[in-house]
This record gives sequence, structure tokens and C-alpha cells, in this order.
Amino acid sequence: MAKTFSRGDRVAEQIRRELAELIRMEVKDPRVGFVTLTSVEVSPDYSHAKVFFTTLEGERAVPELAQGLRRASGFLRRELGRRIRIHTIPDLHWVYDRSIERGAQLSALIDEAVRSDAAHSDDVDEAAASPDEAEKPDA
Repeated sequence: MAKTFSRGDRVAEQIRRELAELIRMEVKDPRVGFVTLTSVEVSPDYSHAKVFFTTLEGERAVPELAQGLRRASGFLRRELGRRIRIHTIPDLHWVYDRSIERGAQLSALIDEAVRSDAAHSDDVDEAAASPDEAEKPDA
């Protein structure tokens, strides 16, 4: 069964794609460097859009990056208006997306737990093998 997407979902995805291209090709602000747009949520009346972003530079670079994105918002809205045919071009609200970093932290915790479990399992196997070897008579 084919999955259907609402018009709002399609508009949000179109906005995400267009903004990503505009940021990559047109924004000249040096603060807006390594940024990835992860998703966009558009209000039902299309007047507001939350644009979720992340960066390779980590959380320490977020305040400066967010300031650069807010500064470029007017330009980005104007260019969106030229590229997308919708009645209202939404105000852009920039939100740092911590899900990528959180996912990496959780993945590291899982890897550590697996290593710990494997080490514990090896210790138990060795302890179980040791008494058997002590009971065997020497030939």
C-alpha cells in the first residue's frame, strides 16, 4: 500500500531542499558553514516553519551559526518566494537538532555495554573452565 503524504509534508520537504541548496550556494556569511538541515515543520497556515539543523562542528559552534542563519533569514525567505509557489512564505525559526549527537552518544553507550558484556562473558567462561581442568588427573 502506497504511503500518502499531506500537502504540508510535501511543502515542508520542498522548503528543506530549497533552503539547503540556498545555504550551500548563495549564503556568503562565514558563520554559516558546515550546516545540515535535518527537517522542517510547517504550521497548518504556512505562516511559520521550524527549520531543524545540525553541524559537524558540534554544539560549541551553534550560537554563532544560529546567529548567521537568523541574519540570513530575510534573504532566504525572499529566495524561497521566488522558487516555491505558495501563497504565504513562512517565517523561518531555526532550531538546533540534538538528535544526531544524542544518537552517537547512545550508540557509544551500547557499544560499551556490549564490550563489557563480552568481557564479563569471557571471564565467566574461563572461571567455569578452570575447575574442570583442575580435576583432570595428570597422565
